[in-house]
Amino acid sequence: MISASIENDAQIVWKNCLKVIRENISEQSFRTWFEPIIPYKLSGQKLVIQVPSQFFYEWLEDNYVQLLRKALDFSLGRDGQLEYSIVVDSGDKGNNKPPISLGAPNKPAPQKQQYQQEKPTTVNSPFVLRGLDNAQSESFLNRSYVFDNFIEGDCNRLARAASYAVAEKPSVTSFNPLMIYGGVGLGKTHLVQAIGNHIKANTADKFVLYVSSEKFTSQFINAIRNNSLQDFMAFYMQVDVLILDDVQFLSGKEKTQETFFHIFNHLHQSGKQIVMTSDRPPRDLEGMEDRLLSRFKWGLTADLQSPDLETRIAIIHKKTHDEGVEIDFEVIEYLAHCIDSNVRELEGVMISLIAQSSLTQRTIDLELAKRTLNHIVTESEKEVNIDSIVQVVTEHYQVRIADLKSKSRLRSIVIPRQVAMYLAKELTNLSLKAIGYNFGGRDHSTVIHAIQTVNDLMDTNTEMRDTVKKLLTQFKK
Repeated sequence: MISASIENDAQIVWKNCLKVIRENISEQSFRTWFEPIIPYKLSGQKLVIQVPSQFFYEWLEDNYVQLLRKALDFSLGRDGQLEYSIVVDSGDKGNNKPPISLGAPNKPAPQKQQYQQEKPTTVNSPFVLRGLDNAQSESFLNRSYVFDNFIEGDCNRLARAASYAVAEKPSVTSFNPLMIYGGVGLGKTHLVQAIGNHIKANTADKFVLYVSSEKFTSQFINAIRNNSLQDFMAFYMQVDVLILDDVQFLSGKEKTQETFFHIFNHLHQSGKQIVMTSDRPPRDLEGMEDRLLSRFKWGLTADLQSPDLETRIAIIHKKTHDEGVEIDFEVIEYLAHCIDSNVRELEGVMISLIAQSSLTQRTIDLELAKRTLNHIVTESEKEVNIDSIVQVVTEHYQVRIADLKSKSRLRSIVIPRQVAMYLAKELTNLSLKAIGYNFGGRDHSTVIHAIQTVNDLMDTNTEMRDTVKKLLTQFKK
């Protein structure tokens, strides 16, 4: 049993460490990787901190070990030591990993530990979908969608926290209904199904049902056709937790909306939990009845945004860790920079890359990553990517690819590099940061300067204007 004074001392030391850490990294990185850490105890010059997972520990070791050393020097002096206590989230709060030490600089890296994630059990519902399929009803949940494998970042923190609160106490929180909205592939379905799986694993007597709005509409139409609408209504009114995915597809379907309105009212008034997803916030849902929209706003609406760079890196780390695959950070960073649209596309690329590596018995390196990316994009996209742009520019200016990515300030190199950056901005959806990364790791301000320089030259220099136009035509069908 750790005494209160030791805990308080640990909190003071860790608070001093956080002051140093906060001054040296972005606020986003601080919230993602340091706010979740809990100071556990202080023993002499040794501070023990709790981190949420093995992956979390490995990320800190790979990316922030020098910063942690600096923070320890400030708080405890050069003799200060740090130990990690890794928490395994298997329902038992006391189930921790043995501490891993960060002692003096230049020590050997700690041996990585393996653990298995506990999977929730499936509980069959006793209800029967009378008049629809005459079969024992199921929850239609994908058991792989759980909170443990949902990577949290600034882009989804509110939605994830609200979802977990609902999963812990369905119908008890004020988040009823809970509406999660966001673009394609950002994790809406994963998050709401994680709610359902968590409830089923911890509350066996609750009837959880996941249904897409298309399936709900199809069932409604079949119920009318088979003269079993009362059975349809009675079934849905028995549900304890209703999860309706892609509610925007109810737009324009007046009779379906009316039926869902009555089901919604009954469930809400009966203290049942309602969870929904949409590709846009309620205020932007067109073709919906006002009375239904007003009810969507009774609880909490939380959005999912495109994952930032660090979240994308964390997703790749998690995927490779789960698959037992080792990938150099250079490759991970390349993938995270090149795929910045959504989580689904990122995971799809990782699956394809791991499959390519397994089938060809080849180590996953930068060359294989580039080849895999070229194979999964459409034909129209293949000719418009960083590699093809660099190829066209180097051939035109008679320079080497290595020159564009070098630190050379020769005008004969700088101009082609700036033109390549300009074309990358015009022809791809890559962010400024991603473009800079592909040209020797330059920052976004350098890319902005390059684009502005080319624009200015095109306004005043006929030769530059003709050159850029000529290069652009090579990417048109």
